[in-house]
Amino acid sequence: MNLNVIYGAIYIFSAIKWGDWKNWKAYYPTFLFLMVGDLVYQYLFYKHSMWEYVPVGSDKGWAKHSHIALLVMLIKYPITISIFLGHMPKSFKKKLVNILFWTIIYTVNEFADLKLGALVHKNGWNLGWSAFFSFVMFSVLAIHYYKPLLAWILSAIYATFLWNVFDISSNILK
Repeated sequence: MNLNVIYGAIYIFSAIKWGDWKNWKAYYPTFLFLMVGDLVYQYLFYKHSMWEYVPVGSDKGWAKHSHIALLVMLIKYPITISIFLGHMPKSFKKKLVNILFWTIIYTVNEFADLKLGALVHKNGWNLGWSAFFSFVMFSVLAIHYYKPLLAWILSAIYATFLWNVFDISSNILK
């Protein structure tokens, strides 16, 4: 079983069915914002990760955490952004429902990865923290689309919050 091929196929099907590709240029800055955030996490927490992708099935022959993380960034993120922002409702209540919907999708996906052994949590991280993280992430992505500077500020505050909650030592930095 090649789990990443299955996930890729699901996301590509979703992109074709629900993606708003005619407006991709409008979503591009938010995609880059998400990707930069993940790249910063991958770099800073290289020696103290909170979660790690684990190759399963035929992925074991070629993939490592970094390969899977890059595939997620290059396939899952732009498709997610295109669908998430492309179907963003106008009212606050419906926006909140959309954010909760995507939080559930990402949490269920992570739960499946955990059960399949394709992901492990480390250093006190758990599925509850992932669900909370996803909710904050989708909220900040929605904000970024309209007010990028505010999203950067909120991200810095949230990253500082997580750094302190998990009592991360500055010794993990190079």
